[in-house]
Amino acid sequence: HIELGSSPRQAALLATQEIGLTVSASTLTIVAVFLPVALMGDTVGQFFKPFGLTVSAAVLTSLLVARTLSPVLAAYWLKPKAQAPDNPDTATQHLPDVLASTQETVPVSKIERGYSRLLSWALHHRWIVVVIAIASFAAGIAIIPLIPQGFIPQLDRGEFYLNYTAPLPDLSTGAIAPELEEGQAIPADLAQAPDQAAAEAQIGDPRRQILQQTLEEAEPLEEIVFQIPEVASVLTTVGGQGRPNEGRLYIKLQTDRDRDTAAIQAKLRQELTELDDLITSVEDVQFVDTGGEQPLQVALQGDDLLALQEAASDIKAEVEDLTGFADVRISGEDNTADAIVEITHQDSQRVAYISANLSEGKALGDATNQVVDIAQSLIPEDISLDLGGDSARIGEVLGSFSRTLILGVICMLIVLLIPFGRLLEPAVVGLSLPLSVVGAMIALLVTQSDFGIVSLLGLLFLLGLLDKNALLLMDYANQLRRAGLKRTEAVLKTGLVRLRPILMTTASTVLGMVPIALGLGAGAELRQPMAVAIIGGLLTSTLLSLVVVPVLYTLLEDGWLWLTRRSP
Repeated sequence: HIELGSSPRQAALLATQEIGLTVSASTLTIVAVFLPVALMGDTVGQFFKPFGLTVSAAVLTSLLVARTLSPVLAAYWLKPKAQAPDNPDTATQHLPDVLASTQETVPVSKIERGYSRLLSWALHHRWIVVVIAIASFAAGIAIIPLIPQGFIPQLDRGEFYLNYTAPLPDLSTGAIAPELEEGQAIPADLAQAPDQAAAEAQIGDPRRQILQQTLEEAEPLEEIVFQIPEVASVLTTVGGQGRPNEGRLYIKLQTDRDRDTAAIQAKLRQELTELDDLITSVEDVQFVDTGGEQPLQVALQGDDLLALQEAASDIKAEVEDLTGFADVRISGEDNTADAIVEITHQDSQRVAYISANLSEGKALGDATNQVVDIAQSLIPEDISLDLGGDSARIGEVLGSFSRTLILGVICMLIVLLIPFGRLLEPAVVGLSLPLSVVGAMIALLVTQSDFGIVSLLGLLFLLGLLDKNALLLMDYANQLRRAGLKRTEAVLKTGLVRLRPILMTTASTVLGMVPIALGLGAGAELRQPMAVAIIGGLLTSTLLSLVVVPVLYTLLEDGWLWLTRRSP
């Protein structure tokens, strides 16, 4: 408006009025998408709650700023354009404001000229454009199996656990002193011990004695851990979850170090292979605490314990030969035909678990699929497969997220129906939303970022951003048509007028996401897949929406008019 001769104050008022509906509707649709996300349940769902609430509050505040503070600052800070005296701006004074602002809308740059020709061609070949859009969406879906299937990215948190299990003492050898009955004398071998206090400690509660032995087993582990120069401190606890022969070392690393947490974990695993009497497991501190079990967990269900144990042992042997797996364990390893010492149940059925940690670069979903494929080739017909741990939570979270996403899209379309008063604009927005899928999937594939809950958050952001672009185009086209332009001319002028702000907002968002996508800053591993998905989806969805949205806008309107003419 300033370029057409309006004063900064007039331009601020006209621009605010011009995009008022678009800004309000796009903001409310983002809130409609993210509020259902904040209501997700389960342990992992609590991770989304503050995220959804924060985004909703932030965009509502930005709406207030856009409708109040931004126009005021524009009116005071922007400078009026000097107008040539021989070319007074009187040619458009008799026209409506919206129409007057388009009288000099002529493509001047190569990008604008190219886009104008492309949009004109698309409006004359609408079905070809629709086929291209459908093909791009299908390509995006087809790429998904090629992307690493993850859950929550591994973080360089500078802390991790070393869990260990000590062998239980053999009662037949007298390793555990029996508890004395009242009035019974201390055994002669213990009474003559040089350390009388230690001897008396061995008499009493067997659990206390096992805890003491488990704590003593931690000493060689602590010596190995402290040989790593990056270790700052170690805290040892024993007897967690009611198991006196199990212990845990919480290892804190120095903040100023050259190696990341995963590299130090790999080094520690190599050192721990020298310990034969202890079962050790180096595990991450989970970003979302899900119970303390190893992330990968596959359950074999059946009635025959020995058959379960044999099948689990065969699977373990196969998995240990694969790269990317660490600390592979099976439950009930001490079970034999003569002595059953451990029975595990899941959903009232006997199970044997195969569990493992994953080394850096190994996605949880891909690892789970590998183990399941091996198990299906080895187990007999009377044994069934199930998942546990994070392996099971992947499906649960994705299912819950999909339902929430569908609910969010429905809420978004209902919000759009209220201001526009008809189904055309919400239908165009709904059909244009999948345009971001192909770009997001290609970006995740190229960067080998995990397709998990964090990248799904990026897809949520894309819904709001792509929705904004569609609303910018359709709302302005409606304004031009109400001002007297024919539909095709209004659509072509809308494309030229809205091309610059759409490209500018896309470029600013992409540039803002680049540092996150590059993994810069603390905790960047968590946010990186989200930024990659947003960048890839924005680039393709913006380019496609500039053409597909006008085509759908005209095509659906023609279809609606054709149906109403045929109806009695």
